[in-house]
Amino acid sequence: MGSIRKQLKNYLLAGILVIVPTISTIYLIMLFISWTDNFLDFIPPSFHPRTYLPIPGWGFIIAVLIILTAGMVTTNYLGRGILNILNAQVGRIPLVRSIYGSVRQLLESLFGQTGMNFQRVVLIEFPRPGMYAIAFITSKARAEIITKTGKKLISLFLPTAPNPTSGFFIMLPEDEITELDISVENAFKMIISGGILSEGKLH
Repeated sequence: MGSIRKQLKNYLLAGILVIVPTISTIYLIMLFISWTDNFLDFIPPSFHPRTYLPIPGWGFIIAVLIILTAGMVTTNYLGRGILNILNAQVGRIPLVRSIYGSVRQLLESLFGQTGMNFQRVVLIEFPRPGMYAIAFITSKARAEIITKTGKKLISLFLPTAPNPTSGFFIMLPEDEITELDISVENAFKMIISGGILSEGKLH
């Protein structure tokens, strides 16, 4: 009887692990599509795409097209000039300047080729010796900092679990950092899951 109960429990947990993520993913996708479709409500019905092809997702399609168009425009010489003018004008507005600059720097850090991308996954002793945490190398410390400390420092981002978008920016000597043979993506999965998804369970 005990073995049957245990087997049923395993089936239940396995079912939950399959059904809940699937339903959650579908729900979030549909919610996002519905949210983007609401942006088209200002279009008169006679010109609305839904009038001629009543399917959901028009807002998402148009949003992608707008983003692609903006990307194509801002990657040429004229577009970069317009973007520089826009950045200069936005930089003069106190509150907007802070929000716009912070969001732009975050996106450039995560996705930009020239930004401070997460380069490698490392292990450091934190918050005290004998305890370890996963961190990400972002870059070498500024030359001025290295000169004044007399140490070869490495800039790190130390994320918090289960929300890795928040964390700490720290600098440690290179000899206090242990590099790990883990991809950035898998390291994020481990952090978000609180260690439940270990390296052996990520493949």
